[in-house]
Amino acid sequence: MTAIVLYCRPGFEKECGAEIQEKASWNEMYGYLELKKNQGLVFFHLHDPLHGEALMQKLPLKRLIFTRQWFVTLHEKVDLPDYNRVEAIMESLDSEWQYDDLRMETPDTNEGKELSKFCRKLAVPLRQSLRKANILTSKKDVFDARQGGAVLHALFLSGQELILGYSLAHNSSPHVMGIPRLKFPSQAPSRSTLKLDEAFLYFIPRDEWDTRLTSGMNAVDLGSAPGGRTYQLVRRGMMVTAIDNGPMAESLMETGQVKHKMMDGFKYLPRKKNVYWLVCDMIEKPQRVAKLMSEWLLNGYCKEAIFNLKLPMKGRFQQVNEDLQSIKDAFSEHQVKYELYAKHLYYDREEITVHARLI
Repeated sequence: MTAIVLYCRPGFEKECGAEIQEKASWNEMYGYLELKKNQGLVFFHLHDPLHGEALMQKLPLKRLIFTRQWFVTLHEKVDLPDYNRVEAIMESLDSEWQYDDLRMETPDTNEGKELSKFCRKLAVPLRQSLRKANILTSKKDVFDARQGGAVLHALFLSGQELILGYSLAHNSSPHVMGIPRLKFPSQAPSRSTLKLDEAFLYFIPRDEWDTRLTSGMNAVDLGSAPGGRTYQLVRRGMMVTAIDNGPMAESLMETGQVKHKMMDGFKYLPRKKNVYWLVCDMIEKPQRVAKLMSEWLLNGYCKEAIFNLKLPMKGRFQQVNEDLQSIKDAFSEHQVKYELYAKHLYYDREEITVHARLI
């Protein structure tokens, strides 16, 4: 039976499963879920094997909030012997199929991290054998997902068991397991800096950074202290108004690019409509934050916004849908065209990150 394997943050398998099942039913494709609790893995077993690739063609990965990466299974699990593992994998693959890249993957668990060492050792001889058999292309140029093609996924559940599958290069994450490995900058005052760094990487195309993430822009950071997100704006040459009753890191204030206003983020409004970026990560009810972000955009106080919506302990998928729908309703009421994407990013925890702009 064909299945779509989805990667998510461990502990969010229920939300990931509910979302793919809902989106699949909208496309009249049905199946049942198998959740690997606290392993960050969801299996959506499809009743019609042809629906695996069809769904991945129709549904953009970017529209799935809780899914980091996905692939369609080629067949059932592959049992690996203690020796000649490469040979066993090769025998499980159709030599008539060709792939542009190989991803060696594991569950996002402590055991999976230990298993990744085994995968790295196996990757070299496996790639060599795949290229020799012309199953993996031998392009000298760096692989570009925009060119199309397919990606081969090898999900190792253990050293003796793996699942093989493929994703469509234009509709999958460029990162192994959908996880970007970002380095924490030593000058940043808090680890929240990685959340905004990943958000820019995920939501803003690289070829648009020169116009949408460039120096000289004005930005506002609501709930800024001690300055993790402000740091990302400053390092890109922006002038930042930081709003928070808490103190900001002195290193940021010394740059001359930051003005700190000690006040409630819900009460601040810019005097001039010259703010391009609004970023917000306030510990507040998501309904209030969603409403505030809509007002900033609709009133022209900013051009683009990246913000976090905190997740409740229960009913997380339902709450996320309600919060996002409230933003869509506000935009529709004003008859404006917009972009709105949300993702449970790798550096998020009990929250999702949302990007919104009027176009």
